[in-house]
Amino acid sequence: MRMTNATDMTYSYADLPGLMGLMTGDEKHGPAATSTLDVLWVLYDRVLRVSPEGMADPERDRFLLSKGHGPMAYYAVLAAKGFIPVEWLPGFGSYDSPLGHHPDRTLVPGAEIGSGSLGHGLPIAVGTALGLRAQGLDEPRVWALIGDAELDEGSNHEAIAFAGPAGLDRLHTVVVDNSSASYARPGGIATRFQAAGWSALTVDGRDHEALYAAFTAPHPGSPHVVVARVEPKSA
Repeated sequence: MRMTNATDMTYSYADLPGLMGLMTGDEKHGPAATSTLDVLWVLYDRVLRVSPEGMADPERDRFLLSKGHGPMAYYAVLAAKGFIPVEWLPGFGSYDSPLGHHPDRTLVPGAEIGSGSLGHGLPIAVGTALGLRAQGLDEPRVWALIGDAELDEGSNHEAIAFAGPAGLDRLHTVVVDNSSASYARPGGIATRFQAAGWSALTVDGRDHEALYAAFTAPHPGSPHVVVARVEPKSA
């Protein structure tokens, strides 16, 4: 679905570097942002059932950015899809800007949670999926985007261990793996989820077609994780 911002201009993936370039200043967490850019674009452009006009629709998909300490790519995609004005981007991180170094759900249209403190997004996503199930809302999907370093946090492993046996098949997680985790083992991310009863796929996090195929793969009865591998984070 094509969406436009307030100026009625349509943006494409090729425009995202320019949109990100509008955000200046210190503490941008550039590597954390750019590692998520392709995942975010494919989700918002081709997968998520959410629009600026339907942000209060109970049937919308929920996207939770747990990796909220690098939100530049997120803000760029939200602007490209019309959730926030492009004119907000140059003020990123300033005192009176709604676009903080961590997203604030009360200030950023389209943001489902305030995030940035590692290890919170996936547990919240599990609770969201449970809440939707309790309300009888079977169509909305819940997506959480986490970084591989977040798997150093025990709260995520509790969420992983619960979601599989609970059969939360409307729950989806994307792990952007830029080799930041302190305790990682090669291939260990997908295996960890599979051991808890999740459906798991590992793909090139820069390949849009591979990402789309993984995001839309069937996983009846089980939550689904996509490990999106990107270039290692530079020091």
